[in-house]
Amino acid sequence: MKAFFTRVFQCLALILFVGLVGGVLAHAAHAQLPRDGTLAIMVPYPAGGASDIIARTVSASLAEKLGRPVVVENLGGASGAIAARKVLNAPANGLYLYQGTPNELILSPLVNSALKISPDDFQLVQLNTYTPIVLVARATLSANTTDELITLARQSSKTQPLNYGSVGPGSLYHLLAERLGQTIGATMTHVPYKGGAPLLQDMAGDNVDFAFLPYYAAIDGMVAAGRIKIIGQASATRAQTLPNIPTMTEGKLLKNFYFTVWGGYLVKKGTPPAVQTQLFNALQAVMAEPKVRETLVANSMIVGKPMTLEEAAKFYVNEALVYQKLVKDVGIQRQ
Repeated sequence: MKAFFTRVFQCLALILFVGLVGGVLAHAAHAQLPRDGTLAIMVPYPAGGASDIIARTVSASLAEKLGRPVVVENLGGASGAIAARKVLNAPANGLYLYQGTPNELILSPLVNSALKISPDDFQLVQLNTYTPIVLVARATLSANTTDELITLARQSSKTQPLNYGSVGPGSLYHLLAERLGQTIGATMTHVPYKGGAPLLQDMAGDNVDFAFLPYYAAIDGMVAAGRIKIIGQASATRAQTLPNIPTMTEGKLLKNFYFTVWGGYLVKKGTPPAVQTQLFNALQAVMAEPKVRETLVANSMIVGKPMTLEEAAKFYVNEALVYQKLVKDVGIQRQ
């Protein structure tokens, strides 16, 4: 298994770097987005979650910049592969933007051989956000801090293990819970969902004990209503957007547990460089708009640092290698 992942990512790094950077640096073929047609932002999760909020915040301004209709299409399932396949089955003309994270395009194919997608099927055009990851739990769980959760998880391993939800097998949030279990020496049961919104609804109904999720404002609403609670955040330090939420490592029982997640807009590999540039310029202008930034910050998201297309290509390659290591460390077997 170790040799398999090493070979896969040696090839992947070369393919991604040559394909993505080479494509970006190639001379533009004077292609542009088709004159007519609606641009679709494909969100690989149901409506109501963090990804959906970002897409709907961006879509109206993007429509203005491009001078064409922009719609948000939610297509959850198969750890993001269903939405990814729709993009890949369409022409590489830029009319389908995949709003993705490492979950769907890097991690999921590593652990699920049935997902016939690969990171090098896509090219990163622009980052949108970095998002703090929080550990949320059902309101009735008898733990209110990370140390209390760890103690409860260890005790429950001997009788009825705690269960945790995720947005799909092989997702970052699945791997984080597995890493937590390994780190603290506790057995826990995985319950996969198609997205964060249905997971939180089940958690509010006491059907799921806890989960790692990207933070967004709707979580606060559920906390205020007493339906769920936030145990901690997985950042190295308290995020500026979450100053009152302790990090998971502020207690005594857990150290060196630091994670955030980025999101971005990707196109099908082979999309003409001039089209990528057109989308890049429009998205960069959208992400610089005060009203867009204010909405994202109000949802406790950190607006991504602007990158050139070449920088985005290199970033994507490096992230693929980072998450390869996480999969190896956790020891998830490819199915």
